[in-house]
Amino acid sequence: MSEKLLEIKDLTIHYITEDGTVCAVNDLNLALNKGETVGLVGETGAGKTTTALGLMNLVPNPPGKVIGGEIIFEGENLLKKNEHEMRKVRGNKIAMIFQDPMTSLNPIIPVRDQIAEMILLHEKQPAKEALKKAEDMLVMVGIGPERAKEYPHQFSGGMRQRVGIAIALACTPELLIADEPTTALDVTIQAQVLELMKSLKTEFDTAMIMITHDLGIVAEICDKVAIMYAGTVVEQAEKRELFTNPKHPYTIGLFNSIPDIDKDESTLKPIHGAMPDPTDLPTGCPFHPRCEMAMPECAEQSPQNVEVSENHFVKCLLFR
Repeated sequence: MSEKLLEIKDLTIHYITEDGTVCAVNDLNLALNKGETVGLVGETGAGKTTTALGLMNLVPNPPGKVIGGEIIFEGENLLKKNEHEMRKVRGNKIAMIFQDPMTSLNPIIPVRDQIAEMILLHEKQPAKEALKKAEDMLVMVGIGPERAKEYPHQFSGGMRQRVGIAIALACTPELLIADEPTTALDVTIQAQVLELMKSLKTEFDTAMIMITHDLGIVAEICDKVAIMYAGTVVEQAEKRELFTNPKHPYTIGLFNSIPDIDKDESTLKPIHGAMPDPTDLPTGCPFHPRCEMAMPECAEQSPQNVEVSENHFVKCLLFR
């Protein structure tokens, strides 16, 4: 049995604004074992990034507010920790790689010093040793030590993302959150960064949450998959099980909208409609207005999480 590292129970996060309440995350449940990688997949606006910010206790308040739920990490509820306690967790136990490295790096500090800052914050060692370790981390992600004193603007997008990975892994965290880390990169650089993350994750034995909307990335790097829709996980399973035997109509729709090189098809089968407005979610199942398999009760009843086979969970009234 693998040791459980993270368990999110019924997490609900809202953004309370003058124009209405944005229901960003709703009764989300997710579990992750040590050393495991889970892919958090969904359309833009599904609540993936808000979930990540909730894990780090970084939801901007106001307007964001954690309404309910628990985030159990290494046996402790992170939502009950104060800011001082969370600073000991961020970067040390849980680290994050952001979507756009240019906005997450400080433009006026050399990259070596930014990595060293993370090390000095969490590890008691002389500044000289921290700088040496920072240079070693840069070498580990494929950046020569001669570039250690350069600034973020002197690096390409792919290199800046490597610096972001070095900062995140500097204190060998137990959990790494990667928020669409390859979105701003071209395809060849994407492949290099993903391969680097894969090898370093194995080397450091780090668990990872990979936030993405690209099922190709999930197939490449993840062990488990959680499909998000309108702020909640509607299906989660082992990668092979989910790819070969998807159950939720939304998951099936996602796979149908991907070209299959083995089939001679002139058109794809898209999911009709758009993601619902998070300030005005439909009653019952949030997917029912777009679902081809919707029943009358789908508009009234909220589906519960049902285990359809071992470790394969679905939120759909077709499975009760």
